[in-house]
Amino acid sequence: MRDNPPTKKKEETGAATLRLVEGMAAFTEGEWANLTGTRRGESDYNPFSSHAFLSSLEDSGCVNGNTGWLPRHLRLETADGALLGAVPTYVKGHSQGEYVFDHGWADALERAGGRYYPKLQSCYPFTPATGPRLLTKRTTPEIRPLLAQGLRSACDQIGLSSAHVTFLEAGDQAQLVEAGFLEREDIQFHFPNRGYETYDDFLATLVSRKRKALRRERREALANGIEIEWLTGTDLTEEVWDDFHAFYMDTGSRKWGQPYLNRAFWSLIGERMSDDILLVVARRDGRRIAGAINFIGSDTLFGRHWGCVEDHPFLHFELCYHQAIDYAIQHGLKTVEAGAQGEHKLQRGYMPVLTRSAHYLRHEGLRQAVAGFLEAERQDEAAIAALLAQHSPYREDAAPGRLAPDL
Repeated sequence: MRDNPPTKKKEETGAATLRLVEGMAAFTEGEWANLTGTRRGESDYNPFSSHAFLSSLEDSGCVNGNTGWLPRHLRLETADGALLGAVPTYVKGHSQGEYVFDHGWADALERAGGRYYPKLQSCYPFTPATGPRLLTKRTTPEIRPLLAQGLRSACDQIGLSSAHVTFLEAGDQAQLVEAGFLEREDIQFHFPNRGYETYDDFLATLVSRKRKALRRERREALANGIEIEWLTGTDLTEEVWDDFHAFYMDTGSRKWGQPYLNRAFWSLIGERMSDDILLVVARRDGRRIAGAINFIGSDTLFGRHWGCVEDHPFLHFELCYHQAIDYAIQHGLKTVEAGAQGEHKLQRGYMPVLTRSAHYLRHEGLRQAVAGFLEAERQDEAAIAALLAQHSPYREDAAPGRLAPDL
């Protein structure tokens, strides 16, 4: 993948100019925060949209041309350079690390003699978490249609095959569909905190056999002298990050073959956003043996990566799912998002939720074929979600039901 596709393309939009910039260094922390908010200052803060998170990916080298994630963010500004809106965007040389699969589309276009890569991708790299993509101030929602159209125009002007926006909010999806993007849906599992005061309050809403199973699972996970600790803020020392990176590399190497995040990334987020991080760690005989990293939003706990250097029954479920529920209840968070896929989460209180993406394909034949596929896929996803909800562990009189798809 070439490391320097055109960046000088500009589109005049009334009194505003939309241009592609080469990284988060093109934005000050202050002006970016005016679009995304801060954890303490805004009610809908998402840690993955923060300048700290996105710049740490770039500064650590996890995201660059060599990894196939070339930052080319959209910046909408006034004639004097004042920021009006932005879209975190990457020129991609592959489809890895996205969690919304389009390999079949790439194969189809290339068999027909076309070229699918590079493409334009808007997301939080390696992060299947719903959040804002068309970033504007709350007081200027009229900017979002300009960003949606600008994303399509950027794809056309650079000459890329397609533009993709994944794990987006309902309002952003509507704007992108209006701009000619195709809509897609998938399923994740999220825990809905209905105002529980304790984990036992949550257990009381489950059918008896499920309640007993989870209690037994948690007892067995903490057998053999295993202890759990929550680390955040100044607890996240370099020694802690050394241990967690070893956990991450062990699991990542076995699962994916090539883990996405390097050791420098953990130090950077520890320095820049440690108060937004919860690391759940398991110890045995005084030694850290496993850990799960979570990111803290204003009302959501986002579970991300986990790893271990010792195998113990149910320890993964304890660190990633039960401890996350414990933390959310104790801190009044409304939701736990536990990452991509995983029907096993349903039996642990996580309910099926729709996630969304939007896709613009320049090749008309491919676009028509994909549109038909997505229509059938949406019907399948709705049927699967309904079937999964029938296997909820909740008592019928206490079931939260399927979460609203317009989070």
